Amino acid sequence: MSSPIASPHITSSTFRVGALCGLLSGLLIALPSLVEAFTGETTATSVPLGLSPAFALPLLTALQLRQRPATGRFAEVAHIVNLIGLGLFGAAAFASNLVLFYFDDDVIDEVLTGPTIPVLIGCAAVFAMGCALFGSAMIRARVFPSIPAWGYAVVLPLFAFITGLSDSLLTIGLHILVGIILMWLSAALWRMTGDAQHATAPARVSV
Repeated sequence: MSSPIASPHITSSTFRVGALCGLLSGLLIALPSLVEAFTGETTATSVPLGLSPAFALPLLTALQLRQRPATGRFAEVAHIVNLIGLGLFGAAAFASNLVLFYFDDDVIDEVLTGPTIPVLIGCAAVFAMGCALFGSAMIRARVFPSIPAWGYAVVLPLFAFITGLSDSLLTIGLHILVGIILMWLSAALWRMTGDAQHATAPARVSV
């Protein structure tokens, strides 16, 4: 029979890893975008931007696990849609920042033929829908701060489509805002995990 204290330890580790990954994801989005405001897109900024979505996956799962007691089936469906959308959008971001970035414009025009553009638009649509749904679930659950929850529901869906446009103050600003939202949610998750550990520590010691 498993120990009654094993589950809290595992859950705490999951939350902390998710929070750290989310913080890293936010930094990898916000900092390069801030640099690009002055230098334009470079290899040094494209690499972290291409890798950043991968680190948001553990955060998304940790957020859902943390708010699950306050949510229902809607949040579970929203989480799944958001996971799928993030995976698709992350693959597109990886290809854009780490593959297409090094091609000449003529080569890019030749590559982006056939079903490629419609598929990329579909990926952005699934990601936008998933973010809107999961953001709504966070707003309804009221577990995480309302400002980043609303930001997740509103800003990230907009970001999904605007990010494909040419670099401008709007796209750079949205990148920075998305990074801030992810870091805010990560900090809230970390703080809640610490508070929960302090609250349950006496009960575990007494056993």
